[in-house]
Amino acid sequence: MSKRKSSTQPARRGCCLGSLAGGLFRTALWAAGGWIAYSHWKIDHHLPLLKAIPAEQVRIPFAPGGTLNGYIDRQGSGRPLLLIHSVNAAASAYEMRPLFQHYRGSRPVLALDLPGFGFSTRPDVDYTPDLFAQAVLAGLQQFDGAPADLIALSLGSEFAAQAARQRPDLVHSLTLLSPSGLGQRPQGMPDDRQRTQRVYRLLRIRLWARPLYDLLTTRRGINYYLKKSFTGPVDPGLADYAYATAHQPGAEYAPLAFISGKLFTPDAMRALYSQVTTPTLVIYDQDAYVNFDLLPDLLRQNPAWRAERIAPTRGLPHFEQLDATAQAIDRFWKQLETENQTGRE
Repeated sequence: MSKRKSSTQPARRGCCLGSLAGGLFRTALWAAGGWIAYSHWKIDHHLPLLKAIPAEQVRIPFAPGGTLNGYIDRQGSGRPLLLIHSVNAAASAYEMRPLFQHYRGSRPVLALDLPGFGFSTRPDVDYTPDLFAQAVLAGLQQFDGAPADLIALSLGSEFAAQAARQRPDLVHSLTLLSPSGLGQRPQGMPDDRQRTQRVYRLLRIRLWARPLYDLLTTRRGINYYLKKSFTGPVDPGLADYAYATAHQPGAEYAPLAFISGKLFTPDAMRALYSQVTTPTLVIYDQDAYVNFDLLPDLLRQNPAWRAERIAPTRGLPHFEQLDATAQAIDRFWKQLETENQTGRE
């Protein structure tokens, strides 16, 4: 009798575990279905969107299918300055607002909304690094051929570097704030672009593309990710604008390309940065999303590059230490002037 009873216990436990797993799976399906329905029918994707920067807006024709938005101040008479924001789930020109406000009036300043963000059009197209580099070039061409100083943030640095490599005549200098692409790839980690494309196609499936994006861009989600980029409190204006710009028609298209990983240039150190001969300043410290393991190698290999650490910061030095950041940039520009004068003598 005892043997017969014990022989049934594993089967009963397996049955219970199977029922539990089935129940959890059905619950997950119900939850996912409920969120998809909530996203499509209850979340407002037409929130009022104000200017990211209190300045004149310009529209720049840009293929494919739309225009770029830019904020411009034409009052200054110095060398033009182009500002390029990062790419993330809720990016916009607001990310460059402190630098725009700091330099406006002293020189012509243009801050772009990259394709798929802010007031730029947000078409359902294949977003690629080259597309964003072409947008940077479109911004540079607004200065009638005059070489500009270019400041870019995080992943925007890769697009800026690609633009500078393609058209060095349009870029007088590069300043890269906490740039991506300088981290050491883990040994043995493959660069599987086909896998990235498969992930991208999966994310773009219409049924869940927007609901997934909405899940990432709740107020709590935005504050969670932004908090990692500040040593102190999150800038409330940046958080509010990120939420508003993430709740627009088509807001998910470019960010889903970012989430898939397809907007990052494989081996950016070798493929991009080592080939840039434009004078370049890297401003960095700690960053939750990128690291700078390869920066010392780059500084040794490429004499056009230099770096300055502004601490403590976590990826947004111009928000947390604007004065120190601007002073570092000004020193860099002054050094270039001195070097150019010495070269002419």
